[in-house]
Amino acid sequence: MRITTHGSYLIQLARYPRVFPVNCYFIREDDGLTLVDTGLPGSATTILDAARGLGPPICRIVLTHAHSDHLGSLDALHQLLPEAEVLISTRDARFLAGDMSLNADEPQAKLRGGYQTVTTRPSRTVEHDDRIGSLQVVRTPGHTPGHIALRDLRDGTLIAGDAFQTQAGVAVAGTLRLLFPFPALATWHRPTALASAQHLLALKPTRLVVGHGDMLENPLEAMERAITIAQSGLREGQPHGA
Repeated sequence: MRITTHGSYLIQLARYPRVFPVNCYFIREDDGLTLVDTGLPGSATTILDAARGLGPPICRIVLTHAHSDHLGSLDALHQLLPEAEVLISTRDARFLAGDMSLNADEPQAKLRGGYQTVTTRPSRTVEHDDRIGSLQVVRTPGHTPGHIALRDLRDGTLIAGDAFQTQAGVAVAGTLRLLFPFPALATWHRPTALASAQHLLALKPTRLVVGHGDMLENPLEAMERAITIAQSGLREGQPHGA
């Protein structure tokens, strides 16, 4: 695992199993560390070792969404850290228990990507604009119905989950990058994902970090280009993931 610090508060934990890079993140808070996403199954020990090297305890675990590459080590971590708070959006929390139904007011598109039923239940669920320590919850549906991003109000860092990717180029969820197609192929509803990406751009983040790919400083121009490409793909009627 590659451990990299960005700014005063963010620590990136990057794993590269085969050709599928996956990131999770520590956020420094006054009471300890917030872990954002838990990576693939088998990541728990590595995450705990990284935390011990930093010093502060992991006080809470936040999931950006319910795909298995982001919650794969949740059960193992919860067993090892039973006192740590577990948070996810109210909408995606249903997937953790195996409820794959869509709401009547949601686009009735096929759910995509790997959803994993887990035994861990959230300590609490969150909604748009809630606060988790220094992080503001930003509702960003599209990749999944209840996807969230997290904005650090101290320095403008945006933890975008899979609303964007930077692996194989900056792209909005649903826009296919042939060298790394997996986030696009796992996106539930592309028009909704595009609207969420536009909302994130309007927040004017100073730093963009994502579930798959490297961190990007001063990301606005790259985000704008990615949104333009996503808009063009929808206008041209490209098939899902193209």
